[in-house]
Amino acid sequence: MPQNILLIEDDTQIVEMLQNYLVKEGYDVSAAFNGLDGISLFRQSAFDIVIVDLMMPKLDGIEVMKLIRENSSVPILIMSAKDSDIDKAIGLGFGADDYIAKPFSLIEMSARIKAAIRRATTYSNAGSAADQVPSAAKVLTFDALRIDLDNFSARKNDVDLRLTAKEFEILKLFATNPHRVFTKAQLYSLIWNDEYYGDENVINVHIRRLREKIEDLPSKPRYIKTLWGIGYKWEGQ
Repeated sequence: MPQNILLIEDDTQIVEMLQNYLVKEGYDVSAAFNGLDGISLFRQSAFDIVIVDLMMPKLDGIEVMKLIRENSSVPILIMSAKDSDIDKAIGLGFGADDYIAKPFSLIEMSARIKAAIRRATTYSNAGSAADQVPSAAKVLTFDALRIDLDNFSARKNDVDLRLTAKEFEILKLFATNPHRVFTKAQLYSLIWNDEYYGDENVINVHIRRLREKIEDLPSKPRYIKTLWGIGYKWEGQ
């Protein structure tokens, strides 16, 4: 079955261009030209990924993402002509999985869509399979933090942490490679399975969100340490 894409964008030329290209790539594409219509379409059907512009009439992209994230973990790809770090940080902080700046190439857009859907599918399938083998889970313990590698879950002080798929992938990578330094380019390649475009803010925001969930003091992290100008490493004992 073809994978379903929801495209929410108020520029009719971009919608037409993307729709024509993605349909030829084998996707089913539903389009909305404002945020309200986009949310209405999202609630009527199941989608494999949502592509949303930040600046739109009636309901902007941030509000659209907040509504989607109330009860869905579907991959969300932001696109916007405003290519500032602030816009990226705000967007990703509300649950977007990736960001692409306008103007973009159709090849790059297609690659990012495929990568996002592949990650979400792999995460979902792995979680379902792990549920069938509850006694074989491999658990890493770092004081009050427990990371269940097989069941794709983490707990802190016996409270479940609500991690996104990418947050858990980052946590797993660090926790299974203690004291190893990862550059931002390496993290992007290993977690996003894509070429690093020099957009380090995507990494920064995900690290910040993960720290807020696993660290007692995110501003003074004990687990994920920053090596300025180099990258990050795991210091959990």
